[in-house]
Amino acid sequence: MNSRVTMGLAGLLLVGAVFFGYWGLVLSRQPEPTPVSAPPTTASVVQQTATTAEDQTRQPVVVLVHDVPPFVPLVASDLALEKLRTAPAGSLSAISQAVGRTPWRPLNAGTWLNEQSFATGGALARMIHSDERALAVAVDEVIGAAGQLSPGDYVDVLLFLRQDAANPQQSAQIAVPAMRILAVGDQLGLTNDGQPATPTLSNDERLKQDQRRINARTVVLAVPEQLLSRMMLATQVGVLRLAVRSSEEQRLAQYWAGNEDAIDHLDAANSSLFQFTQLALGSAARSPAAQGAAPRPAVEVIRGNQVTQQTP
Repeated sequence: MNSRVTMGLAGLLLVGAVFFGYWGLVLSRQPEPTPVSAPPTTASVVQQTATTAEDQTRQPVVVLVHDVPPFVPLVASDLALEKLRTAPAGSLSAISQAVGRTPWRPLNAGTWLNEQSFATGGALARMIHSDERALAVAVDEVIGAAGQLSPGDYVDVLLFLRQDAANPQQSAQIAVPAMRILAVGDQLGLTNDGQPATPTLSNDERLKQDQRRINARTVVLAVPEQLLSRMMLATQVGVLRLAVRSSEEQRLAQYWAGNEDAIDHLDAANSSLFQFTQLALGSAARSPAAQGAAPRPAVEVIRGNQVTQQTP
């Protein structure tokens, strides 16, 4: 019995010795020193302050994160908010302003959004004003100034009338002055908000487009609505030439609209609007044979797009 008690006490002492030995080992360990961060340098403080100040001066702009098709409402995953040093005029500044709205044309990734992004109409409709019409004119290397026309140029539309039975004397005149070129072939200019009407092209695509522009056979002009019929008549009765005007004429953009001289220009163009056969009649009236004859009233006869003057 004594031997069992002795063995129990020995085991208990052994367990206690192990426990207190482990506890002493834990207490004897030194705590790891806390790493002390180096004090910030003056350069880092200045850089952090400048970054914070610059971030506060930047303005948020809503952009597309990927290409979006037309006629599909935008969702939040289509949009991102970027901070730019200078925000484009009219750009949206909050994603909530674009969510749920439907673009009417395809938009590319990276495009910043404004109200024009959701405006209806194609590229040409967004390149003209409410008092203008886009009219295509057939051209060749001679009519189109040797293929050197570019969107944004201003041209005078010249009309040449050949001598024939209905027109005894050939003549030339300026049919409509200061027409803005909207497109040459498939190359378009800028929209009314100053943005390219077509997406940004790579260098290879731009070279191919320039080659097609040189060989283009159509030019689209912005014609004032009041002179549209005059321009259409000129394209049908004679040969056209497009005479390029100098870029130094800084007021050409306001020639037909935008200032007080526009009305005078329209009145001057309409006052010179006459039937083209009257040029020949005027020359005949000044001939010696006509000077001795008594004037007779002339009757204007219209057959389709041809106008003739007949004296009974």
